[in-house]
Amino acid sequence: MIKSWLGEGARGTSDTVADTATLALHVLTCVGFGLTYPFDGGVRNLPKDHVMTYGDALSICLHNIITFAIIPKKFLSLSFLPEKLRTVGLATREFQQYMEEMLSQERSGFDRQIGSSINLMSALVRASGDSKQAEEEEASIESVGLTNKEIFGNIFVFNLAGHETTANAVASALVLLAANPACQNWLAEEIDQVFRDGTGYPEAFPRLKRCLAVMQYETLRLYGSIVFVPKSTGFHPQTLTISDVDHTLPPGTAVNINVQALHTNPKTWGQDVLQWRPDRWLRPSTSDDDSTDYSLDEDLIEPAAGTYVPWADGPRVCVGRKFSQVEFVAVVASLFRDHRVRPALQAGQTEEDGKQALMKMVDGSAITYITLQMTKPKSVALVWEKR
Repeated sequence: MIKSWLGEGARGTSDTVADTATLALHVLTCVGFGLTYPFDGGVRNLPKDHVMTYGDALSICLHNIITFAIIPKKFLSLSFLPEKLRTVGLATREFQQYMEEMLSQERSGFDRQIGSSINLMSALVRASGDSKQAEEEEASIESVGLTNKEIFGNIFVFNLAGHETTANAVASALVLLAANPACQNWLAEEIDQVFRDGTGYPEAFPRLKRCLAVMQYETLRLYGSIVFVPKSTGFHPQTLTISDVDHTLPPGTAVNINVQALHTNPKTWGQDVLQWRPDRWLRPSTSDDDSTDYSLDEDLIEPAAGTYVPWADGPRVCVGRKFSQVEFVAVVASLFRDHRVRPALQAGQTEEDGKQALMKMVDGSAITYITLQMTKPKSVALVWEKR
């Protein structure tokens, strides 16, 4: 990816959002199915016996998830339907075929007792118990194994939760960093410190606190993919205390948490609440250990309970939280270890004009389909350079 961006030279790349989406999808195919691809191929290529790439099929399915809730899949191929709906139907069939092929390959190795890579698909196959029995969709009620449909359901949810959300966070963070060169210097200082001795992942990840602050806290605080969290009181009344006054919500009450309002409350975040400032999440370390394992002697500040919920909260918090954190930190650390980024300037533009154009682009984010995304991601190109 960075090789492609560097190749654009001074004109920069306008494909940041599309490229980070491809990267996120490649990470998912590796972790989910044990498949690795070069950046300029893989999910963008059309394999034999398919009429739609894996990336296109998944993207169309994710963007039309509401359609699936309204129209049964079997009706989406009817000839009298509008072309858009028939395309959605084609994408569902293509995605199903991809899943069946990957599952068949994984299960074949399982049956022959061939050691496979550790990935989500292999874990689900193992969880299905007797793989031959699980292939028979009419598994008995007493069976505790997973059927094919259940495996496909888990894979789809995995893709739904882990594709656009992380890709959007990475893309937004890169645009914000391009508009804030001082923050890039601040980030590079930590990356240089952590990797000066060739540190590997187990040692590096806990020490890349500034990288995590850029994503986990500040970028998701202001530009998180999820703008509200739906909840319910369930089968019992719930008591909500506001300003020392108790309010009882009856059973079955739907409650939507306004994440954007919660993350921009001046009472919690201060008067600079709308300013993107990752360093607000770090403070001098309180550790007595003088070793260099603590990087720049800083600690992450944990937000107060109930004030920060980009992954929801409580017992049903997003199970992919750590996965997305590791992916984001790995991408940011890899990119800014040897590179810098800046806006591509148009004729007559100053550096400050370029920065303001980038902030306008990211501030123009809106809900598209089901997540918050930049609505005009190609309006300003990003120029990548060696540092």
